[in-house]
Amino acid sequence: MTDDLGHATRPARKPAVGDDRAVLGALAKLAEDRFAPRADEYDRTAAFPAEDFDDLFSDGLLGAAVPREYGGLGYGPAERNTLPLWEMTTTLAKADLSLARCWEGHANSLVLIDALATSEQKRRWFTGVVEHGEKWVAWSGEPQTPKPGETARFGTTLTPVQDGWTLRGSKAFATGATGVQWAILLVDPVGPGGARQTRAVHGRLLLLACELSDPTVTVDTSWWDPVGMRATASHVVRFHDTFIPREHLIGGPGGYFDGQWQTAFVPQYAASFLGGALAAYEYGLAYVKRQGKSGDPYVQQRVGSMAVNVETARLWLRHVAGLWDEGSLDEAQIAGSRAWHVIGHLAEETVHHVIRACGARSLIRPSPVERILRDLALYKLHDNDDHVLATIGRAVLGEPYDPFFHRL
Repeated sequence: MTDDLGHATRPARKPAVGDDRAVLGALAKLAEDRFAPRADEYDRTAAFPAEDFDDLFSDGLLGAAVPREYGGLGYGPAERNTLPLWEMTTTLAKADLSLARCWEGHANSLVLIDALATSEQKRRWFTGVVEHGEKWVAWSGEPQTPKPGETARFGTTLTPVQDGWTLRGSKAFATGATGVQWAILLVDPVGPGGARQTRAVHGRLLLLACELSDPTVTVDTSWWDPVGMRATASHVVRFHDTFIPREHLIGGPGGYFDGQWQTAFVPQYAASFLGGALAAYEYGLAYVKRQGKSGDPYVQQRVGSMAVNVETARLWLRHVAGLWDEGSLDEAQIAGSRAWHVIGHLAEETVHHVIRACGARSLIRPSPVERILRDLALYKLHDNDDHVLATIGRAVLGEPYDPFFHRL
């Protein structure tokens, strides 16, 4: 339904606040009945999962990371109620890893608004999510070194003007570019590079909310043609002297790093890895039983390894979420990196166990396993596994380390 201005109205159904099991149960049914059946077509066409987000809004789930006083469910590390949000991510990833990645961007943006925005900003933007179904994302990507054969350079330049700034340049890996309404732009006011380039940016990085309906914002859809995670629609977005009003600055310079927020999002990526592993695991169990392979001792070993892997991953997420909720931030930071590393490997291993137990037919559509294999392979490259592991080692040895982007 829409109001007289054409905006979507408040969803008719809303899960009971405080009943986390009911919320997760409703989401699981939605994911199984609607999201999983759509995943193949979204993957084939590399299209943003718009219908899935419409369903999340209609069922009152889009504002999961919005505080309860603003009409949401109050999930996430800013509300000290972290695990239900990550469990939602796992459920969505079980249906479609690309959907879960888009969901992460939306939920993490709401966490940042909750933690850093003013009361007026929260009222305005949370209302847009809860009442009108507006979707958010956060974009940092400004890779400074071109890959072989690439001539375009990425990066943004911010110019102060009266009452705000103008933004010129481009961001790559812009998840949800063709499907969201708002983006939090992580911008270095000194020059191109986003958040990842040097530690010097930590004290000056700005978070700027950009309304993507602005005609000076354009999307280049020719760049995103990957092997996996295709439906994230992570295109190149270009800004042609886009005006960002000062009231769209979220928090102060460096607030993103001061609040350690990147480290709160790292384990949520791991929650997606777990979802992909669970989908492959359940497919494998059904296949093995249907084919009468349950008595094969080698298959039994594969299945035993899968079961241990997914349970270990669940325990890691529960552990890290508890650290965030109790305010043990230093411990939560490095534990999140450990969870990312461990769960990523467990998920990959689980998928390969499925393939070995089920054979080549598990990689032929309509099996979801071949898509999960491609998606995991690409998604795990979001961070550098070698650097993450070295970061963990530096922490154990008492050496200086960077828990945000795993660089010294």
